[in-house]
Amino acid sequence: MSEADKIKNAAEKAAGKLKESAGKIAGDKSLEAEGKTDQAKASLKQAGEQVKDVFKK
Repeated sequence: MSEADKIKNAAEKAAGKLKESAGKIAGDKSLEAEGKTDQAKASLKQAGEQVKDVFKK
């Protein structure tokens, strides 16, 4: 996984966490769920990149 991809995925995950927290504070279940979804997407992208790295070796 390239460093740029690692940084991008980490940023996406952090943004999702912020969105989830904002939703909790505001009592907005939709925003909270969206944040959790964003975090899951970032984790899946990261896992996919790690699989690619294994096959490149």
